[in-house]
Amino acid sequence: MKSCRERISLVTPSYNQAEFIGRTIDSVLEQAGDFDLDYFVIDGGSTDETLDILAGYDARVRWVSERDEGQIDAINKGLRRATGNVVGWLNSDDVLLPGALQRVSECFENQQCQWVHGGCKIIDRHDNEIRKWISAYKDRKGRNFRRATLLRENFVSQMTVFWRRELMDQVGYLDTSLPLAFDYDYWLRFSKVCDPYFIDAPIAAFRWYESSKSGAGYAAQCREDEMIARRHGLKGWAGHRKQMQNRMRIGIYRLYDSIRRNAVQ
Repeated sequence: MKSCRERISLVTPSYNQAEFIGRTIDSVLEQAGDFDLDYFVIDGGSTDETLDILAGYDARVRWVSERDEGQIDAINKGLRRATGNVVGWLNSDDVLLPGALQRVSECFENQQCQWVHGGCKIIDRHDNEIRKWISAYKDRKGRNFRRATLLRENFVSQMTVFWRRELMDQVGYLDTSLPLAFDYDYWLRFSKVCDPYFIDAPIAAFRWYESSKSGAGYAAQCREDEMIARRHGLKGWAGHRKQMQNRMRIGIYRLYDSIRRNAVQ
């Protein structure tokens, strides 16, 4: 006997993202399949054209605009209002790829799992795919998930992650004291309960550009990443190895950015 349709709650935190928010929302509203969608944009009181864009969607998108304490507070606010039995969030500059939510729904219907993640592309501010080697590397890691590996390296792409409400009830909401790597902390809390299921297909695209949180602050993000791993039990040689890998990663990213800037000039 076929199970009931999954109800998927998706939250988008937003603040002054008029350049991208329309593309993010469209990527969600264009999803189709055998599921019910509960979509909520939590805006932090934008002063650019974001509110005009949101108003243009009429009743197709639930949204609220009010002052908050930042991205994590906005996501938690949306998660508390979620009505679905499957939950996730999508940042206001990222996009879902065609068929993503149908794949997520089918996975939860057919697999014994509490959370899932999947393939992720990386795009620039003009929607061009970039850094394919990083996507391929993360996909390979995702296919062979182990908590010990996750402690050493965060290879889970946030915008592809969805989970059962029961799991969120068990582990709680996002930690507001972790401004840069709060998602990594969440995956480690999830993985204490159970391993995820990897959807071996592109689910979403992460937008990388110079002024994004990840683009502008990956060195600070790596430092917070290391602190979180230690909090969750990483120590000894494994901890030192993680530090060295992060330093190497920062160097590679800086070199890559330098080459790209020189190519544009």
